[in-house]
Amino acid sequence: MGLLYLLEKIRVPVLNEFMLLITRLGEETAFLVIALILFWCVDKRRGYYVMAVGFLGTMANQFLKLLCRIPRPWVLDENFTILEGARAAATGYSFPSGHSQTAVGTFGGIACTTKNRWVRYICIAMAVLVPLSRMYVGVHTPYDVLVGAGMALILVFALKPLAQEQGDKRMKPVIAVMLAAAVMLLLYVQLFPFPADVDGENLNAGLKNAYTMLGCVTGIAVVYPCEKKFVNFETKAVWWAQILKALLGLAAVLLVKEGLRAPLETLFAGGMLARAVRYFLVVLTAGLAWPATFRWFSKLGGKQ
Repeated sequence: MGLLYLLEKIRVPVLNEFMLLITRLGEETAFLVIALILFWCVDKRRGYYVMAVGFLGTMANQFLKLLCRIPRPWVLDENFTILEGARAAATGYSFPSGHSQTAVGTFGGIACTTKNRWVRYICIAMAVLVPLSRMYVGVHTPYDVLVGAGMALILVFALKPLAQEQGDKRMKPVIAVMLAAAVMLLLYVQLFPFPADVDGENLNAGLKNAYTMLGCVTGIAVVYPCEKKFVNFETKAVWWAQILKALLGLAAVLLVKEGLRAPLETLFAGGMLARAVRYFLVVLTAGLAWPATFRWFSKLGGKQ
């Protein structure tokens, strides 16, 4: 807590707003946007790689959160204050840091596979700043962010072959591992005899994440072979068509993600299965339905 108190003392309004902005780069939305733009517009293989790092990292992170059940810093020390703007996204237990793991996995994965040195430098900077921001805003301890970042780095280097030319041969075993991990995480959250004093809100956050991962990973398991066989899209297009492709695609994914929330919850009587189905459909939209339009985008601006 000593470092957190030191950071608390240097808080000033301008730096507060900057760190609150930086810390959002470790959220689900930022990961989704970056991974999909990479997948749609840059390199399909690298997109799968970053998503695999993110999904496996999230599942390992959620397992450790519920296994260790370490409270947030302001719960451990009632005298410590956090920036209120960061409280809403600080769900679940504290250890390890999910934001740090997501940011290091996403930006670290891009940094390890890009040939553009400026992109690499920017990604490395973000991979350092997001974990730092989690401590600055007061929602994680140094131990939380170091373990989260360390786990992400292990996955970044272990799964790097997925982004290389022979990555297609390795993707199917990785998908099998992700499916097994998703099922095991869900069984753990549903069946493990947690102690009576377990925090209900944190346990519910873990349950939501388990169903989310089940939907996402099942979606990837369907998308990967079907995209290769039936869509087999190309990422290339003229620059302004790429922007249009990305913006319209993100809007379509958001429409499915948020627009189907209420209907599915009604259909499944508010059960968690609605969450898994919704994220499954999000992945199908992002990986199959929207890429089916890319041949049209590739023809814009005279590109054939």
